[in-house]
Amino acid sequence: MAGHHYLPNTPADRQAMLKTIGVQSVEELFADLPADIRLKQPLELPPAVSELEILRMMQERAGRNSNVDQFPCFLGAGAYDHFVPSVVSHLAGRAEFYTAYTQYQPEISQGGLQALWEYQSFMCELTGLDVSNASLYDGATATAEAMNLACGVTGRKKVLISAGVHPFYRQVVATYARDFGFAVQVIPVVQGKTAADELITLVDDETATVILQTPNFYGIIEDMTAFGEAVHRQGGLFVAVVNPISLALLQSPGEYGADIAVGEGQPLGLGLNFGGPYLGFMAVREKYMRRMPGRIVGQTVDIEGRRGFVLTLQAREQHIRREKAYSNICSNEGLCAVMAAIYVSAMGREGLRQVANSCLQKAHYAAQRIAALPGYSLAHTGPFFHEFVIKTPRPASEINSLLLAKGIIGGLDLATLEAAMADQLLFCVTEKRTSGEIDELVAVLEGLK
Repeated sequence: MAGHHYLPNTPADRQAMLKTIGVQSVEELFADLPADIRLKQPLELPPAVSELEILRMMQERAGRNSNVDQFPCFLGAGAYDHFVPSVVSHLAGRAEFYTAYTQYQPEISQGGLQALWEYQSFMCELTGLDVSNASLYDGATATAEAMNLACGVTGRKKVLISAGVHPFYRQVVATYARDFGFAVQVIPVVQGKTAADELITLVDDETATVILQTPNFYGIIEDMTAFGEAVHRQGGLFVAVVNPISLALLQSPGEYGADIAVGEGQPLGLGLNFGGPYLGFMAVREKYMRRMPGRIVGQTVDIEGRRGFVLTLQAREQHIRREKAYSNICSNEGLCAVMAAIYVSAMGREGLRQVANSCLQKAHYAAQRIAALPGYSLAHTGPFFHEFVIKTPRPASEINSLLLAKGIIGGLDLATLEAAMADQLLFCVTEKRTSGEIDELVAVLEGLK
């Protein structure tokens, strides 16, 4: 098949354009560039090939990569390999959704606005809070924006955050805090849980917020009620960082007294996607809704009494004076939010509960089997959802390499975050993992001497 060039302009087209702008040649266009920095020979490119040949080449190169459809994945740590029903991509792939931008003209954007309104409604049901925005960039920026909101509401600058909050989230929080002049203090974890006595002692009348994650980064479920009560006694706000799938089984943030709930929405119908784009969610109690970043879709009626949707309470610099904006978040992950809404709608209350319960049961089965192996043990004894830390008899990096050689994606080597944890692996088990895959993981670990 003959090769094709991918530039559509013919020599005659080029001459016509040059004549229109009043030059004789392409070289004349670049006359202002010094001769010694101009390319004096053609680029060393291979000959043009056909579309068929390009497809074959790219498929061959893509085939060199391994992915979670080929290998069972026991890696989590903030990005989770859940099953995504085909209806999610099918509906989200409609041009009405995937080509849409901000709904500046609500009268012609009712479908997109309703989809985001449904997303907000689902997030309020999951978190047990009053108002949700129509998404932020990811879980990390949502956590930082929650800190900003709490400091703005209280007029305070002291922030207490647990070391059990995802380390990447804490890095983003620290970056925001540096620029805003907030004082962030990290509370250590003991046996995988936040040091409650230390944190409660540090809460005072200068504390703007306490930020905790449950299940935390190490997989352990925290006692959130006690922390919320401690910060509320001093007039501060309580921020809960949560996994939305876990909320199908665990207490909602609203039930244990959180003022703000944030997290990563990736588990709700989004693939791993090489790390993004993902979806940050935020829900708050009604009295704080006017300080929420991003946008909120509201339900209303038109002059004829018909149900309609609008963008409302947009407290951002794109709509109000920059110095009065509470946040510089001026866009969102609208398509990802629509996908989350489709996923939750398709799964329903019982479906989400089944997914969460399957994660819970399979994770505990895996943890029990692995901990029973000689040289292996659970690093922490607290209750966990679908992630757990295992102490290993040899460096975790070596174990992961050997697992990968056997076609298994292992857990997170915690030494990549803290050198002292070189013998610890953070495993994750989702509903996609079968008992056979878990048994294979255990067999391979048992055989590693």
